[in-house]
Amino acid sequence: MNTSIIVDRYARALLKYVQETGRGGAVCIQAERVQAAMASLPELRRLLLSHDVVTDDEKIGLLRSSLDGAPEPELDRFFNLLAAKGRLGLTGEMLHRFVELYYRLVGVRRAYLKVVNQPSEEFMHKLSDLVRELTGDEAMIDVEIDPSIIGGFVFEIDDYLMDASVARQLELIRQQFIEKNRRIV
Repeated sequence: MNTSIIVDRYARALLKYVQETGRGGAVCIQAERVQAAMASLPELRRLLLSHDVVTDDEKIGLLRSSLDGAPEPELDRFFNLLAAKGRLGLTGEMLHRFVELYYRLVGVRRAYLKVVNQPSEEFMHKLSDLVRELTGDEAMIDVEIDPSIIGGFVFEIDDYLMDASVARQLELIRQQFIEKNRRIV
C-alpha cells in the first residue's frame, strides 16, 4: 500500500479521535514537540525505523521522552496503536499530517517567513492580514532568522513559495550570466 495513503489514514483517525475527546489543541502541541525532536535528532527517526535495534516499548519510551511531560492520553494511545500495527517508523509523517489537518480544521494556516533580521510587528500584522484576506483563515507565521539570504525574505504557505531574497536574485543573475556566456563561446 502507498505510504502517503497510510500516513493520511492514521492522521485522519487521530484527528477524528481528538475531535471526539475535545483535546485536539493539546495533542497538536505535543505532536509538534515530537516533530521538533525528530527534526533535531535524526538518530530518533533512525531508531523508530529500525526493527532489531530497539523494541517497540523502547521506541514508545523515546517518543514519550521527547515531550516535556507525560503525553496526552490520545497521543499515548496513538503511539501504542502504531506499535501494534508495526507503523512506528512513520510516526513523524503521521504527526506532520495530523498537525496540518488540525490547523485546517480550526481555520489556521501555517506559514514560514525567512528573513535576515527580526521583522517589525507592523510587518507581521500586515502579513497576517494579507493571509486572512486571501485565505479566510488566521495565519500562524513561524519566523526564521537566516543571514545567508543576504536581504529580502522567503515566504511559504501551503504549496506557495515566494522567494524574494537577495541571494535568490543573485543566483538568477549568475545563471543568466552563465547562459549568456555559453552562447558566446
